[in-house]
Amino acid sequence: MASLTLVVMAAGIGSRYGGLKQIDPVGPSGEVVLDYSVFDALRAGFGRVVFIIRRDIEEAFRERIGRRIERAVETAYVIQSLDDLPPGFVLPEDRKKPWGTAHAILCARDAVATPFLAINADDYYGRTAFASMAEFLGAESGGDGGLEFAMVGYRLANTLSEHGTVARGVCTATADGYLVGIRELLKIRRFPDGVMHTENDLEWMPLAPDSWTSMNCWGFTPALFGELERRFPEFLRARGADIAKAEFLIPEVVGDLIREKRARVKILPTRERWFGVTYPEDRPAFRQAVLALVEAGVYPRDLWAGR
Repeated sequence: MASLTLVVMAAGIGSRYGGLKQIDPVGPSGEVVLDYSVFDALRAGFGRVVFIIRRDIEEAFRERIGRRIERAVETAYVIQSLDDLPPGFVLPEDRKKPWGTAHAILCARDAVATPFLAINADDYYGRTAFASMAEFLGAESGGDGGLEFAMVGYRLANTLSEHGTVARGVCTATADGYLVGIRELLKIRRFPDGVMHTENDLEWMPLAPDSWTSMNCWGFTPALFGELERRFPEFLRARGADIAKAEFLIPEVVGDLIREKRARVKILPTRERWFGVTYPEDRPAFRQAVLALVEAGVYPRDLWAGR
């Protein structure tokens, strides 16, 4: 297997949760969500971790999370900075939030030289997601000039919160399991009579609970960085009217690459149940789920004991 890197996007602002949800303990020995992702990645064969963070959370992140992971695996930190812009562009005065997930990955361009898995810091993906991605990336040689990427696909019904609506990327795929497109739906909720979404808070439309869903669990080769460098200036020019809030997002970049027939994205199916903390009320259920996995022997009670 080729050397593989885990890239963790941890610079996002958790506006719904109200703070740095990625450093909120959920495990029996004080583990955070991210600990389980790194642990699963290491046992799947990943040999290096790159954290993408903001400067203002760097000290707390290193102290609460980084120090113990540094003892287990080679670790690097990348700062996602608002002023990391292409030549000729100036940071708008009213821009306050990070530029989005595609920009986050672009910021790691000098820190990643191997096939890599990019994930969110505050989502639980499950051990099989990392195992299937490691197998895909370990076999990926870059092909004949085309871009061969992958996405772990979750069943929509396995990704919902019991405490409110969620935003999800609902996917369409070919018969042989390649991604065709992602439709970003901002308000999805489970009801007694099924899973539905709304665009106006009045009309609710049904969704198939088995729809493939993207949870930002992407497998890429370093060839992606060249595409991001080319497309980020185009994004900035095209979104000038709403540049204070517009986001350069990895699902949109991937969708463009597919439409342009520049990339193929294999969906790696999983039956894992997603867990996260979209709302503060999600945390007790997440803690219970983690404890159940510990009791079932999926994880040790103390992930990093002895490391």
